[in-house]
Amino acid sequence: MSDDHCVRCGACCAAFRVDFHRSELAGATAGGVPDAMTVPVTGALVRMRGTDEGPPRCVALAGEIGVRAHCTIYLNRPSPCRDFAPYAALGIGEDACDRARTRHGLPPLQS
Repeated sequence: MSDDHCVRCGACCAAFRVDFHRSELAGATAGGVPDAMTVPVTGALVRMRGTDEGPPRCVALAGEIGVRAHCTIYLNRPSPCRDFAPYAALGIGEDACDRARTRHGLPPLQS
């Protein structure tokens, strides 16, 4: 992993619920999200553990937000995480990224 904004940040992993289809679980597909890191939501949806806690913090997040944080399952992360703020690594934020950063006292990325 390169030393980009997302690697140092982690704010999104401690700001939002992360729901996705069961087909992304390791039990359903090779290289999927570890089943034990999720909780069922409906018959078809699961949620990353910790993301609906108060305050939220994904079970896969390691490190200190805004200093040095990383996803412990980065290569196997679910689609909502893969699709979130695709240009943040380049220092270009978007509304949801900026909201997450603000919640943790971090400045928004450039737009």
